[in-house]
Amino acid sequence: MKTFKTILVVLAVAISVISCSSDDKDNAPKFETENPLAAYYTATGFTTSSNFINSGDYEFGLAFTPTVKGKIKAITLKLPAANPSVRITIWDYTAKSVLRSETLNVATADVQVSKEISELALEKDKKYMITMNSNDWYKKNKADNSNATYPIIAGNISIIEYRWISGTSQTFPTNVSANYNAGDLSFDFQETE
Repeated sequence: MKTFKTILVVLAVAISVISCSSDDKDNAPKFETENPLAAYYTATGFTTSSNFINSGDYEFGLAFTPTVKGKIKAITLKLPAANPSVRITIWDYTAKSVLRSETLNVATADVQVSKEISELALEKDKKYMITMNSNDWYKKNKADNSNATYPIIAGNISIIEYRWISGTSQTFPTNVSANYNAGDLSFDFQETE
């Protein structure tokens, strides 16, 4: 009988431990995935859009800073023309070094594609940049062509500026423009703590 009671006590403790550990998992913070592009366009007022197709090769994109620690899980892109091999680069802004290089297949014009990537950890308050190299893009600006005021807060991402440079090489862009964005290139970000 004593053995039976011991077994019951051991089972009760085991069930309690299992229950607590699953409660811990249920209470762990869960963060939604966010893509800053739509909030960026809303905040900048870049509502006028023009299509540029076969308009010269450029490396261009957005410099940004996460306001929380997180990770990039996917890259999103939409172009006004099909392109089977668009090079996307994620840069360390300060070092001007390549952190990640990916190729996206935009099979159909005007349809957003998303490519899941192996997660890229981003540090809070560190500057990064995401660029594409293409001769096709949407140019988005204000109707009066006035400048946007940076930084733009888009969820947990602070967008610092838009940069570009001419050519097909994987070169950190040196030109800054505040009155338009050529895109639509973005990423899926998830806070991690």
